[in-house]
Amino acid sequence: MAHINKEQLNRMQNGKGFIAALDQSGGSTPKALSLYGVQESRFNTDEEMYTLVHEMRTRIIKSNAFDSQYILGAILFENTMDRKIDGQWTPDYLWEKKKIVPFLKVDKGLSDLANGVQLMKPISNLDELLTSAAERNIFGTKMRSVIKEANATGIREIVKQQFEVGLQIFKKGLIPIIEPEVDIYSTDKEKSEEILKKEIIKQLNALDSEVKVMLKLSIPTVNNFYKELISDPHVVRVVALSGGYSREEANQKLEQNHGLIASFSRALSEGLSFGQADDAFNRTLSETIKEIYESSIT
Repeated sequence: MAHINKEQLNRMQNGKGFIAALDQSGGSTPKALSLYGVQESRFNTDEEMYTLVHEMRTRIIKSNAFDSQYILGAILFENTMDRKIDGQWTPDYLWEKKKIVPFLKVDKGLSDLANGVQLMKPISNLDELLTSAAERNIFGTKMRSVIKEANATGIREIVKQQFEVGLQIFKKGLIPIIEPEVDIYSTDKEKSEEILKKEIIKQLNALDSEVKVMLKLSIPTVNNFYKELISDPHVVRVVALSGGYSREEANQKLEQNHGLIASFSRALSEGLSFGQADDAFNRTLSETIKEIYESSIT
């Protein structure tokens, strides 16, 4: 378990709360900004866009509502990791000022659909990125692929790819969040989840005893379907993505799944806007965070 911060590991394993996903990157940044009330006419270059999104994230992170009483960890993307809040690197600010564990999104997006799934694109600079992440005191990583159909071959490939990359990440002293998302609109979602769980268990059983991973999964169709994964000794935590559900719907579904905690992005920033006065902004964020927290501690 090279360099893994024991205090952070303990917090992730045993703490009460959820993970805030603040990791919209290149493609999804304009959408995240537009939902926040910042139109594309406000920026001309990527640099201007990333500065605006960093201001939005800084406002969320610095808010008193963004509190370790409710939030265990936060997922950043590379550009945020390499920027500062009040003169401190963002990951250090999160941990030292807030006691919130920093994660980094490492995937480079999705490949085209094949065998009913979208694998991750190759992560060409992964080794370099992990070295930078370790230097920036990042605890773990996150990478997403997507299952659209209950295709056993495709799902096997997706889980295999996730665990292969996950192992490389673990060897660098970071805890990987393995995220094979099942599309919530898929017509055979429940069947996909059955195949997915079998493949994940197969991969977990093949791991050496010291290897630890986290799993980020769509909220299952059948309540408590992932309970064996939650109790597996290799698994630090199983977290759920909101996957396009409204916050209310995602929270309701989450409540029915004991031990599953949230890792929401869009559902977290729902209702926040650039033009809000700080009082209204903090109040909205506080209500959202408390609701997601309540659903995560069932």
